[in-house]
Amino acid sequence: MAIAEDWLQGRTAYGGLTSAIALAAARCVDQDLPPLRSGQFAMVAPLAGRVEARSRVLRRGRNATWISVELSGASGVGFTASFVFMRRIESVVALDHYTMPRDLIPVSEARAVPTERSPAFLRTHFESRFALPKAAPGEADLCWWVRAKAREGLHPEVECVLVGDALPTAVLPLLDFAVPISSMHWHVNMMDPTPSADGWWLIRSTSPYCAQGAASEHIGQWNSEGSAAMMGLQSVAVFG
Repeated sequence: MAIAEDWLQGRTAYGGLTSAIALAAARCVDQDLPPLRSGQFAMVAPLAGRVEARSRVLRRGRNATWISVELSGASGVGFTASFVFMRRIESVVALDHYTMPRDLIPVSEARAVPTERSPAFLRTHFESRFALPKAAPGEADLCWWVRAKAREGLHPEVECVLVGDALPTAVLPLLDFAVPISSMHWHVNMMDPTPSADGWWLIRSTSPYCAQGAASEHIGQWNSEGSAAMMGLQSVAVFG
């Protein structure tokens, strides 16, 4: 497959795209895989142009299947992923404290995110709107409504992952926009990644820590009906 320039974020492909490609490749290993429970993504090196995906089953248990994926370009491996697919099991515990933020701006009233300084992938392939009022000075907190412009035929889990990395790191508004940043690791846990009928997802990114060139970022994602879809933790390199 080839990654076009309009999917780039700087020198490399948008991380949500490479993550979605890896998930689609993993699902091709077995058409009867149970739901995705967890995924780990490593952005090893820049990837653009022609890319090859290799998938393999690490273990197939009674309840869960582990699959690894590598994406390689002209310079070698640039992206790795590890997935756990696990069947639903009845549990005596039922907790869900992943509620949507308060003071949420409805998508119909939300203002569009300016795209003049946005990377190519965001301008070309997504719609985005501000979902919360601007964070207080010194707070690393971004919350947007995001929708993929082309989503027909996507597996629900693939669509969820594709959209899930669309926000910049939450510390970006606290930096000079010329400061380079780069995602390194992204870990996600799936709740119920059912897309909304209108395609909008609410994504909130917060960074409680940024020092010594690294930011730790929490990312929550819901569909527009309020169902928690995916929760994640990302490690971001901040070069300035």
